[in-house]
Amino acid sequence: MKSAVVQLPGLNRDRDMIAALTKISGKAPITVWQTETSIADDVDLIVIPGGFSYGDYLRCGAIAARMPVMQAIKEKAEKGVKVLGVCNGFQILVEAGLLPGALMMNASLKFVCKEVKLEVVNAETDFTRAYEQGQVIRCPVAHHEGNYFVDAETLKSMNGNGQVIFRYAEGTNPNGAIEDIAGVVNARGNVLGMMPHPENLIEAAHGGSDGRGIFASALDVIAA
Repeated sequence: MKSAVVQLPGLNRDRDMIAALTKISGKAPITVWQTETSIADDVDLIVIPGGFSYGDYLRCGAIAARMPVMQAIKEKAEKGVKVLGVCNGFQILVEAGLLPGALMMNASLKFVCKEVKLEVVNAETDFTRAYEQGQVIRCPVAHHEGNYFVDAETLKSMNGNGQVIFRYAEGTNPNGAIEDIAGVVNARGNVLGMMPHPENLIEAAHGGSDGRGIFASALDVIAA
């Protein structure tokens, strides 16, 4: 399967993401710049990595969400192409209206960089098929605005639709997110946003491979 990594000014996790996708699929992803207005027809997965797009000068992801490439991503998502946003990428997807809710400043008002535990709430998605329902995995986080919030009515609908994919487990919520939410998908299930960085825990050199399943699932390369 063919993947693409979006590059925007200030995103600094693109190399990590490219390395992860290459190692897991055996194929290097194409890169897509902010000013591009189209994405190759044969792309199966589009990834927006983490970082500090445009310096977070307005709101995290707010400026990036208005770049030309985002319209191309919206069009792909509407056609069923899988889209993954990690950390700042999650913030961009929310600001672009591809995912519900908002990401606010951490409850501690401090930047958090640590390892957390995630419960796989829904293992029946294109991003989680490599895991078991209820499985708890390790994953690192590094963010200042990861406090996910959504109104009560929307949250009820999301829970009912299986849109909450990951929750912080075993008291490791690092940011105060409502109901310990760490990752959500859109109603169609082909757009995932998550704050933790699975690309940084995919092989023994990282100290574990717990994050590998997300990419293996999305790329249809289920592997340990």
